[in-house]
Amino acid sequence: MEAIITYFEQLNPILGAFYATLFTWGVTALGASIVFFVKDLNRAVLDGMLGFTGGVMVAASFWSLLAPGIEMSEGDGFEKVLPAAIGFGLGALFIFALDKILPHIHINFKESEGIKTPWHRTTLLVLAITLHNIPEGLAVGVLFGGVAAGLPEASIAGAVVLALGIGIQNFPEGIAVSIPMRRQGVSRFKSFWYGQMSAIVEPIAAVLGALAVTFFTPILPYALSFAAGAMIFVVVEEVIPETQQDKYTDIATLGFIGGFIVMMSLDVSLG
Repeated sequence: MEAIITYFEQLNPILGAFYATLFTWGVTALGASIVFFVKDLNRAVLDGMLGFTGGVMVAASFWSLLAPGIEMSEGDGFEKVLPAAIGFGLGALFIFALDKILPHIHINFKESEGIKTPWHRTTLLVLAITLHNIPEGLAVGVLFGGVAAGLPEASIAGAVVLALGIGIQNFPEGIAVSIPMRRQGVSRFKSFWYGQMSAIVEPIAAVLGALAVTFFTPILPYALSFAAGAMIFVVVEEVIPETQQDKYTDIATLGFIGGFIVMMSLDVSLG
């Protein structure tokens, strides 16, 4: 792990953000590739993996984003937490707006959301997971952007650990797109293609987030909290409800706890 962090320390942080999210995209593709070996997946396993994804996202939102954002804010008391509160709320509202506009459908739901469209169900499934990935890429980019801006509270180690955690939870996300598509009769290659394409937004969001913080350094506490609010909204509004549609809610909950423990341990011990 130290060798990886050393490598990223030698890179331009913007390029580092791009490379880090190429990794998270690659892990999504690895998960989607499972479709070449199996046609279906036990619902309990799928719900458990989705729960794990939610746990990682919640832990990352606090340990990697909110806590550093509050720490680097100036002032005391309410003044110190104000940037985090504003950023968190704006991040949630941003995904709320996208959720109402972007046509998508969740894995375990029958009704689509967003603007009505004649698009095929497979396209809507991909867009749902893509919506998950926007705040993930943004979070990694914002941390790298803080390093580029020279802020002592931001570290390459923290950014790399966050990318690692998001990469881990992207593996089941890739599966969560490709397997349901295969189950609906989509070819193995198309199921894989759509699965990996769902994460292509991460490098784009990461670079945009890093550039924004680099040029507007004072917004970093707001930007970190913005990414946290966006991720928490996705977990509460989309990930958790998707795991509560069948009889495996306990497995999904245990998966959530496991994901939280993994991300918390990574961030505290390595970040």
